[in-house]
Amino acid sequence: MPADPVNRRTFIRQMSGSAAAWSLLPATAAAQMSGADTVERPATMERRGPARIRFSVIGLNHGHINSMTSAVIGGGGELVAVYAREPELIAEYTKRFPSVRVARSEEEILEDDSIQAVLSAAIPDERAPLGIRVMQHGKDYIVDKPGITTLEQLAEVRRVQAGTKRIYSIVYSERFENRATVRAGELVRAGAIGRVVQTIGLGPHRMNIPSRPSWFFDKARYGGILCDIASHQADQFLFFTGSTEAEVVAAQVGNIHYPQYPDFEDFGDMLVRGNNGAGYIRVDWFTPDGLPTWGDGRLTILGTDGFIEIRKNVDLAGRPGGNHLFLSDQKSTRYIDCRDVDLPYGRQIVDDILHRTETAMSQHHCFLATELVLRAQQQARRLTLGSGNPGA
Repeated sequence: MPADPVNRRTFIRQMSGSAAAWSLLPATAAAQMSGADTVERPATMERRGPARIRFSVIGLNHGHINSMTSAVIGGGGELVAVYAREPELIAEYTKRFPSVRVARSEEEILEDDSIQAVLSAAIPDERAPLGIRVMQHGKDYIVDKPGITTLEQLAEVRRVQAGTKRIYSIVYSERFENRATVRAGELVRAGAIGRVVQTIGLGPHRMNIPSRPSWFFDKARYGGILCDIASHQADQFLFFTGSTEAEVVAAQVGNIHYPQYPDFEDFGDMLVRGNNGAGYIRVDWFTPDGLPTWGDGRLTILGTDGFIEIRKNVDLAGRPGGNHLFLSDQKSTRYIDCRDVDLPYGRQIVDDILHRTETAMSQHHCFLATELVLRAQQQARRLTLGSGNPGA
């Protein structure tokens, strides 16, 4: 953080875009895999220079695996092999990454001592057991969210991670892959809005029923709406408040609109309190078809001297693309262009694998974000709407 107000103001001015620089890069096409959201993802990244690590992939059940793979390649990784049970998902993945070798089994990858890390976007309830096997084979594990679906799984993952000292990294992509959110982290660290008091994270999604596999509607498989989607917002709450301890104050979930799927949850919210700030989180599956993206994801960071609002995927005022950031402080309110912000996660996680550091994310933070949503899911009260609702 800059030591004096002059440097702080200079830093913020240098990071702020002009009103004329409103347009952002065009949205990239979404990866279509079973259960994948229609998500704007960065284009495939290419490695510069020689490979720093060798990694492989097991499990392709969510399209996030494409951006995860690209990030690690961009960070210096060499993609060696892929294994999945579904031939159609293998076909899609190898089309995007044609140099990858298709492994005959999970064991072929786990028993290859030249492979240092395994990535996965398997069906959610299978991710933690796979991560345990990966760590027991002496490899680091990079997994899509939700990386763990029950408190019992979390306890076992923590035990094995502590014993093996391997990395168990859950990819909270709404922070790691969103340039406006990365820029917000830089601004907060520079003191742009003073001390952070609260975060409000909203994670709406489009249902898109025809694209969803059967496990998507089974709570035992995906863990519940708070476990799944809200893990992003829990991560951002901890990151922006700097909280290292936190508790769930209240939580609720409901199935308001899809009675044909009785094991599904389409709405959830939770109130959290940390040792350095407060947070509110709301997630849902109600994005209307008229919105030009999968969800109007938003993050508001309230500070003692101002606030930041991020429109992650769409600006309803009309600016194209995503990654929109607005900053209001004691001097002005302005829009900040985030198109050229570096996404460091891939480079950082490769550094951490090589040097046994925690530059991408601490293991404590990774597990605490997951524990928050798992506890919220466990204690959530059921929300029902009566016939008096005018929209019923």
